[in-house]
Amino acid sequence: MTFDEFLAARLPALLRYAVMLTGDPHLAEDVVQETMVRAHAEWGRVSRADLPDRYVKRMVTNTYLGWRRRAWFHRSVPVAELPEQAIPDPAESSVVRQELWARLGKLPARQRAAIVLRYYEDLDDASIAEILGCSLSTVRSLVFRAIEELRRTTDSVMSTGRKGGA
Repeated sequence: MTFDEFLAARLPALLRYAVMLTGDPHLAEDVVQETMVRAHAEWGRVSRADLPDRYVKRMVTNTYLGWRRRAWFHRSVPVAELPEQAIPDPAESSVVRQELWARLGKLPARQRAAIVLRYYEDLDDASIAEILGCSLSTVRSLVFRAIEELRRTTDSVMSTGRKGGA
């Protein structure tokens, strides 16, 4: 498969994945663009990988995590609307969806990446570990801690009767 064929087939899915990671469609485009420049330059190695799609997804994840470490990036920008073909919205109100986005945006980058890979990309622990470059137990720990934090902030909001976070 050529780089152009890969790009034509996988770009929409990579953009959706990046939006879920960043919470910002414009920043997601930047992350994917930077990743695609690197993937094009390394296409010989990428195309020889057992799963080129997973290899590039790991590159997107690493680009996102690298950007999250930079001081200028540490800001929260909730997305007003999810991109087309994103995860189905189980929430009946936009208030619940906005609260979830705000809480996801407050998670540490690796926890958010693990949650997105598990529940948006529907990957198993081994696949997530490969993409994040960590062990299976680290994946389980990241997902567990993220869910606990989401539950904690939900319980806090429910007990105080406030909306929008703890």
